[in-house]
Amino acid sequence: MQDATTHDHFDLPLAGLRVLDFAQFLAGPVAAMRLADLGAEVIKIERPTGGDLCRSMVVNGQTFDQDSLVFHTFNRGKKSVAANLKDEADLTRVRTLIESADVMIHNFRPGVMERIGLGYEAVRELNPRLVYGAVSGYGTTGPWVGKPGQDLLVQSLSGIAWLNGNADDGPVPTGFAMLDVATAGNLVQGILACLLRRSVSGKGGLVEVDLMSAALDMTSEQLTCFLNDNGRAPKRHAIGNANPYQPAPYGIYETADGYLAFAMTPLATVAELLDAPEIAAYDQSEAFEKLDEIKAIVARYFAGKTTQAWLDILEPAGIWCAPVLDWPEFVATDGFKALDKVQSITAPDGAQAQTTCCPFRIDGKTVANPKAAPRLGADTEAVFGAGVAASA
Repeated sequence: MQDATTHDHFDLPLAGLRVLDFAQFLAGPVAAMRLADLGAEVIKIERPTGGDLCRSMVVNGQTFDQDSLVFHTFNRGKKSVAANLKDEADLTRVRTLIESADVMIHNFRPGVMERIGLGYEAVRELNPRLVYGAVSGYGTTGPWVGKPGQDLLVQSLSGIAWLNGNADDGPVPTGFAMLDVATAGNLVQGILACLLRRSVSGKGGLVEVDLMSAALDMTSEQLTCFLNDNGRAPKRHAIGNANPYQPAPYGIYETADGYLAFAMTPLATVAELLDAPEIAAYDQSEAFEKLDEIKAIVARYFAGKTTQAWLDILEPAGIWCAPVLDWPEFVATDGFKALDKVQSITAPDGAQAQTTCCPFRIDGKTVANPKAAPRLGADTEAVFGAGVAASA
C-alpha cells in the first residue's frame, strides 16, 4: 500500500496550477481529481445545500466522513467552496475566483452555464488564459442534447451492450462506468494539450468532450469493422464471446475448476497444444467463418483439465492466456501487490479508507494523494476570504 505522504515527497508537474471543478458525479470530477493527483490545486464549487449530488449517492451501503464513500473515490485531495450560482453576490465571488484560475471544468447540460453567465465566451472575457473544459453526454448539437448523459444510457444507445455476452444473451453492459472514466481521460488530455499551447501563445482554450464520443473512440476497432462490412451488425460468438470480430479461438472458456482466457492463436497451434485432431481438420481461413464450430470443440477440450493444468501447457509455448480471476483472487496475487496501486485516504477526524491511486508514475515514483474528499464548504472562507458565507 502506498505511503500516505508520497504526494508531498517530490515536485508534481501541475503544482502551482489552480483548477475550478464545477462538475458532479463522475466524468468531470474524475478529470479534476487526476489534475489534483498531479499537483494542481483543485477547488470544487458546490451548492450550499447538499453539494455535489454524488455526496448522497451511497453505493453498496458504504459511507465515509459524512458522505458516500464513492464521492471520495472521485474527489480526493480537493478543496470545497460552497457557492450559490443563482445568487449575485456568490456569483461575483466565483467570477473573481475564475480570474485567478488556470482551468475550469463543468458537466452541466449544454446551455446551463451560458444562462448562468459562465459560458466559455463570457469566461474568456474574464480570463483569456483559462482552459475551459466542458463535459456532456452527447455533444452540443443534435436531437440527443437534452438526454441525460449517464454511462449505462450511453452504452445502451451506442451499441456497446450488444458487443458483450454470448450470442444467446440479451444486451450486456459493462459492470462499471467505463465511458465516464474514458471521458475523464479524454478531458485531461485535452486540458494538458491546451495548457502546453498556452505556454507558447499565452491564450487558453475550450476543450469539449462527451460520453458518446468516448464510446465511439473506445469501440473504434469494432465500429470500423462494422462501417466497412456493408452495414451488417456484429454477430456475437455462441461460446466465450470476447470480441465479435476476432476469429476462433479468441475468448473465455470454462475449465474443470474455473475459467481461462485464450487469445489469438493459429488453429494449427491450437490443435497441437490441445491434442485435438478435430481442430487440425480446419484451415486457418475458416477460423472466422466457422468460429462457433471451432470454439465448441475448443471448449470441450478445455473442460477436461484444470485451469492450472492448461496454463502449464500453454504458457511455456508462448500462448497468450490467463486465468479468469475474481477480485478476492486478484488482490491476493503477487502481480496485484507489485503494482502498489492501493492507498489510504484520511478524513479530518483521522478515519481512513482504502482506494486506488493515480495509475502512472512520475520520475519513477508513484503518485499517491492521501487526503480524502473535502467536506462541503470546508474551504469557503479560506478561498473567498474570512467572514464570507455562501448564500443558501
